[in-house]
Amino acid sequence: MKTTKGVQNLLGDPKKAIVKISLPMVIAMSFQSLYNVIDAIWVAGLGSDALAAIGLFFPFMFAIMAISNGVGIGGSSAISRRIGQNNKDAADNIAVHSIVLGIIIGILLIGVIPFLGAIFSLIGASGITVTMAVEYSTILFGGAVVLLFTNIANAILRGEGDTKRAMYAIILGSVLNIVLDPIFIYVLNMGVAGAAWATLLSLVITGILFVYWLFIKKDTFLKISFEKFKLDINIIKEIFSIGLPASISHLTMAFSMFLLTAIVAKAGGNDGIAVFSTGWRIVSMGTIPLVGLATGVTVVTGAAYGSANPEKLEISYKYALKMGILVETIIAALILIFENQITYLFTYSENSVHILEGLLVFLSICSYSTRHSHLECLLRPCFRAFQKETIHYLSPY
Repeated sequence: MKTTKGVQNLLGDPKKAIVKISLPMVIAMSFQSLYNVIDAIWVAGLGSDALAAIGLFFPFMFAIMAISNGVGIGGSSAISRRIGQNNKDAADNIAVHSIVLGIIIGILLIGVIPFLGAIFSLIGASGITVTMAVEYSTILFGGAVVLLFTNIANAILRGEGDTKRAMYAIILGSVLNIVLDPIFIYVLNMGVAGAAWATLLSLVITGILFVYWLFIKKDTFLKISFEKFKLDINIIKEIFSIGLPASISHLTMAFSMFLLTAIVAKAGGNDGIAVFSTGWRIVSMGTIPLVGLATGVTVVTGAAYGSANPEKLEISYKYALKMGILVETIIAALILIFENQITYLFTYSENSVHILEGLLVFLSICSYSTRHSHLECLLRPCFRAFQKETIHYLSPY
């Protein structure tokens, strides 16, 4: 089987493989987290109602990312296992199934659009905030197919160990979003809708880059073709057997955020929503990079499982947990040290300065939670599945 440098890293020393594969993804996820924060910084200039509006979409975005990451993690893990088994044809087939699943789920998510206004009102938002939230959310739900495709295409590259190109794509999209935000929001005078269009346009351009790599240039290890595609329920089950635990973990968090947002809205109105959602955007900078580390260890353990090497699997898992705890502790400390400077970025306008005190209180309390790594929540279901089945060979479907 002809290999690439990424595949060689995947099958090499587990600790070195985790660093080489995870580091680009940690950098990429950090950029992705940064653009979410900068998105809110630009919107803060429109006032606290606008911050609350995009904050209402935050649990939805978390849920969409949970679903796409679940399919991506399940697909990349299955791909890496087939690579470990030296079964490239099966890996190619899994990649195609992952993309098809993403497109189907993305189309289904568009069906949420008619219910957005009722959902936001039910949560407890009111007035212009609901109107802006519906406008913002409609644009991003309309582009759900693009969002899922880019995340899953990214996961396919990760599955074959090519995390550098995956990193380049995420960084490109993040930088584009950061640049386009002020243009769409203020120069074109599109307001909150401009922030959504900036995000969607950056995703489209990133998606075009993935299409070029996977379908036009075709220099990846995996070869993706829909010509002979035939839906295989066993492959779908395998993808969800690993991806579903990760998705459920994050979907539970998204559901919790919905409930907490409703409670906050009842207690503090639109300003409470602005404080709560903005605070979580900042805290997420400490947790989202861990998804990058998790993706690395998932594909490394997948390759170890495929090659029937339980010792390598366990070394990878424990090494990643230690790294995750270290990263969380450092980030929590940085948020606490620079909390005053951070909160100013979201309260610089006359229409949002009144939420300064509430945001400071939120960060003082919640930054401690970043020390409790979400990495274990994401990886433990995968590791238990691997550990339980290590004595068996993966079925050849």
